[in-house]
Amino acid sequence: MANKLLLPLLVLCLLAACAAPAQTGAEPAAGTPLPTPEGFLRADRPRSFSFPADFGPHEDYLTEWWYYTGNLDTTDGRHFGYELTFFRIGLQPASQSFPRSSDWASGQVYMAHFAVSDVAGQQFHAFQRFSRGAAGLAGAQGQPYQIWLEDWRAEQTGPHSYRLQASQAGVQLDLELTDVKGPVLHGMGGYSQKGPDAGNASYYYTQPRLLSQGTIQLGEQRFEVSGLSWKDHEFSTSVLSAGQVGWDWFSVQLDNGYELMVFELRREDGSRDPYSSGTLIHPDGSTTHLDESDFSVQVLGEWRSPHSGASYPMGWRILAPALQLELELQPFMHDQEMNMRTIYWEGAVRISGSLAGQPVHGAGYVELTGYAEAFDGDF
Repeated sequence: MANKLLLPLLVLCLLAACAAPAQTGAEPAAGTPLPTPEGFLRADRPRSFSFPADFGPHEDYLTEWWYYTGNLDTTDGRHFGYELTFFRIGLQPASQSFPRSSDWASGQVYMAHFAVSDVAGQQFHAFQRFSRGAAGLAGAQGQPYQIWLEDWRAEQTGPHSYRLQASQAGVQLDLELTDVKGPVLHGMGGYSQKGPDAGNASYYYTQPRLLSQGTIQLGEQRFEVSGLSWKDHEFSTSVLSAGQVGWDWFSVQLDNGYELMVFELRREDGSRDPYSSGTLIHPDGSTTHLDESDFSVQVLGEWRSPHSGASYPMGWRILAPALQLELELQPFMHDQEMNMRTIYWEGAVRISGSLAGQPVHGAGYVELTGYAEAFDGDF
């Protein structure tokens, strides 16, 4: 989710439904600063990371997400994109929890999204689940690392290997992932600031190059696939700063061993927020941080969703002159909108361009939020 940044409206609705007394009045507008829920820690300074412990949950923070995306091919070139994402939303900080007799009692709510983009078939299959973190229905742990919501799960199977599994309505994903670079920290040693106020930030790392192989099944058709996956993991207790309405996030995996993550925060007046940033990841795992002034994103086209009516940018050129970087990103297919309780576009893209004067190609994922109207209904 990729940079699933801060508190979406969905989180606020879940907290209101599960933890807060009834209130009257209008819902806060997207981007309106909200008070910190009492007792949760804020991401307000750099911290140390320790793996594998930090693969697991951080329940003293309000929100957390584990985000897997990838581009996969069959031996004859049929292309698929996929997304498998787990969100944890805290109802109370772990430090304030106390033993309760019921197996159903929980201080956590989990949500998961699963999607497969079938490019040859021009079909986008997307699903959503919710569960409380109780009675074995959903949960997360660090050692050994695993996160699950019912039978959707990601788990560590070896020192640098993982397995992803998800199945619904005849769409199945079963992948083995091998981490060839290890975790990469974004921002200031994993402290990724998103606004001017203390705590408008997240702790954010990526596993940017996960060799992937396994199967995708669509109904009676079963495909052996291989390719690359990307994992993002963020945790925070924060909201969008005043005037911020959404973000465009890009992950890039190039055939020369480099990866790139950049995100643009958008303001109400259409301008780019100065807290937009990114990271160039070198083949040896070292990084170059990119401030807002170090890169630009040019929009090349537009697509209007037949489902939500939202208009999304579609096609991008990323430029970073000091790095001699110029990339063009085009979606493998336009209709990759996640039309769920929250509506956003998350899709697989093909990439071409140049880095340091040399031609490069690759694939990646793009996430676009804040373009559709917020969900307004009952859960």
